Amino acid sequence: MRVGSSNDAEAVKEQYKTSVGLSTRISFHDKCSTNKQGYGNWIVSNYKIEDGMKVLELGCGTGSIWMGRDELLGKCGILVLTDLSDGMLETAKINIGERDNVEYRHADIQDLPFEDGSFDVIIAHSMLYHVPDLKKGLKEVRRVLKKGGTFYCATLGENNFVEKLAEWFELGGESFKPNHNFTMQNGGEKLGAEFTDVRSEIYKDSLHITDVEDLVEYIRSLGSLKAITELPEDKVREILMGHVQNGAIDLPKEYGKFICK
Repeated sequence: MRVGSSNDAEAVKEQYKTSVGLSTRISFHDKCSTNKQGYGNWIVSNYKIEDGMKVLELGCGTGSIWMGRDELLGKCGILVLTDLSDGMLETAKINIGERDNVEYRHADIQDLPFEDGSFDVIIAHSMLYHVPDLKKGLKEVRRVLKKGGTFYCATLGENNFVEKLAEWFELGGESFKPNHNFTMQNGGEKLGAEFTDVRSEIYKDSLHITDVEDLVEYIRSLGSLKAITELPEDKVREILMGHVQNGAIDLPKEYGKFICK
């Protein structure tokens, strides 16, 4: 798998087969992000979920955005959490628990097992860039969303820390093919093919890493950084240490979301 190329279906399944790597990455961002509001908190702050609404999350992962949010969960008439990975769904079920209004389903965004106009709200965060046929996936989202419903989707920008790491490790050509299939720069145009009202917002943040070992562990958790993880760990550590300034490594983060109707 090429560095940054993460829409290969089998590679994505392998990377997300269990929740271990994802949990490592979530912990890393929680610890090192300079914006202490938290990306998940920022995303959820924009949800407009009214009592009794039917909500679908695609690519729910560990279910982290719902953890500790009993009030929001209680508003959902039904919340369907879906993922391609059974391991992720198992972890989400542990984190969220068995609830009368929550279902856990194995589902592919490209072929959703739901009737037309089934949901008031659909959520798909940090996963659309993985979809092999994104056009088909977005058509499916539009199909199962009720008229007047809202689709929330978050993604990365094209000027992120992965690009900076590629520069530091002198990756290029075939060894660095960044996944720009759905970004803050091009996502609006792609969503516009299915939605008439598309609004974007940027989350202002960066990484301030005071322990290089945290970054080493993060890199090891990413299948998309295989060209780096194949290097000896001492070499990875040496290159990273060369970018420590005033006791820390600072890296850019460009994250955001789209709200579509």
